[in-house]
Amino acid sequence: MKKYFNLFDFTQRVDYKTEVLSGITVALALIPEAVAFALIAGLSPLTGLYASFVVGLVTSIFGGRPGMISGATGAIAVIIITLALSHGVEYVFATVVLAGLIQLAAGSLKLGKFIRLVPHPVIFGFVNGLAIIIFMSQLDQFKGSDGNWLQGAALYILIGLVVLTMLIIWGLPKLTKAVPASLVAIVVVFGIVVGVGLDTKTVGDIASIKGGFPPFHIPAVPFNLETLMLILPYSAIMAGVGLIESLLTLNIIDEITETRGRSNKEAIAQGMANLTSGFFSGMGGCAMLGQSLINVSSGARARLSGIVASVMLLVFIIFGSSLIEQVPMAALTGLMIMVAIGTFEWASIKTITKMPKKDIFLMFLVTVVTAVLHNLALAVLIGVILAALFFAWDNAKRIRARKYVDENGVKHYEMYGPLFFGSVTAFAEKFEVLDDPNEVIIDFAESRVVDMSAIEALNKITERYHKVGKKVQLKHLSPDCRKLLAKADEIIIVNIMQDPTYKVLSDNLSSF
Repeated sequence: MKKYFNLFDFTQRVDYKTEVLSGITVALALIPEAVAFALIAGLSPLTGLYASFVVGLVTSIFGGRPGMISGATGAIAVIIITLALSHGVEYVFATVVLAGLIQLAAGSLKLGKFIRLVPHPVIFGFVNGLAIIIFMSQLDQFKGSDGNWLQGAALYILIGLVVLTMLIIWGLPKLTKAVPASLVAIVVVFGIVVGVGLDTKTVGDIASIKGGFPPFHIPAVPFNLETLMLILPYSAIMAGVGLIESLLTLNIIDEITETRGRSNKEAIAQGMANLTSGFFSGMGGCAMLGQSLINVSSGARARLSGIVASVMLLVFIIFGSSLIEQVPMAALTGLMIMVAIGTFEWASIKTITKMPKKDIFLMFLVTVVTAVLHNLALAVLIGVILAALFFAWDNAKRIRARKYVDENGVKHYEMYGPLFFGSVTAFAEKFEVLDDPNEVIIDFAESRVVDMSAIEALNKITERYHKVGKKVQLKHLSPDCRKLLAKADEIIIVNIMQDPTYKVLSDNLSSF
């Protein structure tokens, strides 16, 4: 297959056939979810479809991760339900615009790099929880309009078509990768249903997707402080959830494709996308792990697939709604079940016996919170906070001291391990103030003074020695620490020789 240079990234080559076919497959997979998420939020199906078109197109062109797919998501839908029901769709549009501005600010301030602070067990839990959500959401297709499970022929036909779809997606790549297996599965199942005349649920049974080009209009809300205070909490949560889900998806796709995306660029693109979506009648959105996995598993690696997916979605809405509404839900259900299976980190189960217990707990907790509450941002936030507490607790136990008295009768305390808020109590317990000689040296060559709690601990220990008339010499302290200890300069003699080059607080946050 001849490959050409990408029109949008001259460092990358593109297989146009793969990109286009993969984009068409993704467009078909976007429809039922966009419609379902809009209905969950109490909005028109077109609101979700327009969001998937606008958000998908903008992020595909300007995003930091080629091949990643964005659109209307369940996480966003859950956030705006209350606002949509109580104040109407215009306030939703205004909320989406403000959320986009917040995301633009976050990207411009280069806050995307903080996604690196998410530990691997938390990512495992996030992915596994999302896989469970994707799988559980497909079970609704096995229910009738009355909410009861299908029975008899209707159930057997649906199960048969779903299994056929899954078998094609699983087996075709073993024979050929010339075309995406997902697209072939959809076409084959569609042909069987139409050709044989099987009575089974279709996309049109969920809702009509017929519409026109997304209309531009400024949200019809009062431009005053009261409106701002009303939508700001929703916008802030939407922006945060969208960025967390998008940047985690970016990291996962990075691992799969063995390439590296740009988190800050993606944050800016997500902001641009939501800002535009709010002005074009969309409910907003973020990256979609399921559709992104469909895309990359089909071989797509460039921006073209996402652009094709967005454009084809709009084509379906304007020109092909009558045809697309005949697509069997069984084909899309089978596709999403295979996505759920592929999304789940099966390796995390195999490594359970090899992982530390706290990491297993973190992974399990994030999985449960994600799957049960459907709140991805909360699950990740809880995981990060607990991981930080576990880390602090482990390091708090590492502070120790080697003690000896030299030939001059000077007591030495050679400290090892970080001195920070979690270890200051153990640090204070190391010293024998009353029994020590008149001169004491505390050596920090193998220790690190981390925060203000550590500085205060040093002040307190020097004050204890001062009260009993003894002199303390602190060696190998950083310049920042010595400045903060200036108030004790009559008591503390700081050896400035061989000081470490680190600082208590880094002036360059980009190092994180």
